[in-house]
Amino acid sequence: MLTGKKILLCVTGGIAVYKACALTSKLTQAGAEVKVMMSDSAMQFVNPLTFKALSKNEVYTDTFDEKDAKVIAHIDLADWADLIIVAPATANVIGKLANGIADNMITTTLLAATSDVWIAPAMNVHMYDHPAVVKNMDTLDQYGYRFINPGEGYLACGYVGKGRLEEPEMIVQHVENHFAKEKHLAGTTVLVTAGPTREKIDPVRFISNHSTGKMGYSIARVAVEQGANVILVSGPTHLNPPKGIKVVKVESTEEMYQAVMEHSELADIIIKTAAVSDYKPTVVHEHKVKKQDGPEILEFTRTKDILLELGKRKKDQILIGFAAETQNMAHYAMDKLTRKNTDMIVANNVNRLDSGFGTDTNLVTMYKKDGSIIELPLLSKEKVAERILEQATKMKEAGQI
Repeated sequence: MLTGKKILLCVTGGIAVYKACALTSKLTQAGAEVKVMMSDSAMQFVNPLTFKALSKNEVYTDTFDEKDAKVIAHIDLADWADLIIVAPATANVIGKLANGIADNMITTTLLAATSDVWIAPAMNVHMYDHPAVVKNMDTLDQYGYRFINPGEGYLACGYVGKGRLEEPEMIVQHVENHFAKEKHLAGTTVLVTAGPTREKIDPVRFISNHSTGKMGYSIARVAVEQGANVILVSGPTHLNPPKGIKVVKVESTEEMYQAVMEHSELADIIIKTAAVSDYKPTVVHEHKVKKQDGPEILEFTRTKDILLELGKRKKDQILIGFAAETQNMAHYAMDKLTRKNTDMIVANNVNRLDSGFGTDTNLVTMYKKDGSIIELPLLSKEKVAERILEQATKMKEAGQI
């Protein structure tokens, strides 16, 4: 399964280093070419000779120890790898990477990497839950790093809880699944909208909503992994876009409308996840509106309905919309499906704390044009993205494009 795949394993200091030895062995047995990089702390637990014997390759420990004078080792290794795995990843290396600190060979190489980087944390349960560590992991997630979540159980420190490095067999399975992904969308152009829009009241105020763009960015990431040519039209968000896609940044609903209409004819599949403002202030003040005694009344005007216009224009395209509802979800979703001429509506109840705006998970139901209804369990937004694109692929294969 992994024959010919080049994997750089970055090993940082913790008792779980012994699992990294097993991981090296299993990846090598699966056919991968593995090169290992160790931090000073990791070498306190296991001698580099162990990894050298298991990987049949040199082990890298020092930024200034150039084993080949023709190349700069940390840049060469960053370019060489098809996938980089940090396992075990300590709170220390997670913090350094999140803050752009490059003070050893591992952190220097990671900052130069262009391949996917996976982080497999291993630490004490209280360290794992510390606000600083949580913040650093959130930052890396926003940067596009992927996490292999730790397991729960007895920890070396004596505590029982979350913090155990995932078992080597499971990490290998994740790696195999990663490289086994079929390019279902090769040759297909996917247009995705994401995030909120903002409608100005004056130079310092605007109206908007709670959308963070996580769902749309997840769809864009999965689509490009499946070989699609992806165009992402994004409202204001703190997220970093996935590599290898075209990003069009907009702010207002009008700007998003113009960008979508400009690119829609190029798309085979259009997935509109953006939470656009339905109304905008009728008057946008040139200067800041000063507060006065008594109430302030704002008059609003309807914005353009992007999904409705796409439904009118679509020919040989698959059009998928989202419906964020707080009640009567099925009724509103099915009405939207018909009225806006979409092929599928993905609906979710945004009243739930674990679903909708700003969360890492989503609980959705997909309503299809053929009358079928697909209810998904609570899943990560990336998994939801996979299921949405799976349906899009089926419609594509059925000849709807």
